[in-house]
Amino acid sequence: MSVHAEQRTVFVPDGLAGERVDAAMARMFGLSRTKAADLISQGLVHVDGASVGKSDRVDAGAMLDVTIPAERDPLEVRPEIVEGIRIIHDDDAIVVIDKPVGVAVHPSPGWRGPTVVGHLAGAGFRISTSGAKEREGIVQRLDVGTSGVMVIAKSEHAYSVLKNAFRHRTVDKTYHALVQGHPDPLAGTVDAPIGRHPHHDYKFAVMADGRHSITHYETLEAHRFASLLEVHLETGRTHQIRVHMSALKHPCVGDLTYGADPTLAARVGLERQWLHAMRLGFEHPETGDHVTYESTYPDDLAHALEVVRDEH
Repeated sequence: MSVHAEQRTVFVPDGLAGERVDAAMARMFGLSRTKAADLISQGLVHVDGASVGKSDRVDAGAMLDVTIPAERDPLEVRPEIVEGIRIIHDDDAIVVIDKPVGVAVHPSPGWRGPTVVGHLAGAGFRISTSGAKEREGIVQRLDVGTSGVMVIAKSEHAYSVLKNAFRHRTVDKTYHALVQGHPDPLAGTVDAPIGRHPHHDYKFAVMADGRHSITHYETLEAHRFASLLEVHLETGRTHQIRVHMSALKHPCVGDLTYGADPTLAARVGLERQWLHAMRLGFEHPETGDHVTYESTYPDDLAHALEVVRDEH
């Protein structure tokens, strides 16, 4: 949680006379040399009132002033209006949004960019308090690099009902994916367990000891270099479509993490995987009616698809 920056003033002891500033700081404040150098480069360190460089030397008795900024909690929800998030539907139980690329669903260590929960907080939406603090109301997730429709629970009852629906696979999740080449057969099912990649923490892979994962696909359009697929997820593993398509040797166009051709990605102007959450269908947690919400292709995916369609 946010706290004010710490201001510390000390006098350099005789035993550190002649030491570099970063080394002296490391000894006196218990900081790493890297952290000390970072503070110096930010202009947060002064010796006898003057700015210093990390390799400058200190004299005994010199006054060392250091401002140490508070570390931001990586899981803190920061209210902010995120450009590009569109509200598709809003009622007392749920809010359905169209998530743009480059936005995470909730805060996490290592992510400093915009989030869906941050936007909802900034826009004044009151959402369910069920779930971990940084992802209250979140019943499903989309990758930062995946755009499209998703639902967030506003009431505690809606959270419970939707969480249960996703767990029991009664939610209809429909994606469109532009993949390299032509899957054979043109329509089929991938039933292959997914687990963390043995050598790369940020990736997933088909693993014998992975979690049960099922993806259904059918070809909507076949073009010279790529095919547009409609994909239905039976399970909801992290990176599931990307991993399964890569395992079929037909990675999503632009998905360099999972083996896509960078030349083709550049040709169609993509800097992320061509994957979009098109439709979401489920039983409304309050009315019991079956509802369906849809999204359309964002500009980058629409452009890439037109380029592929024009290749003969």
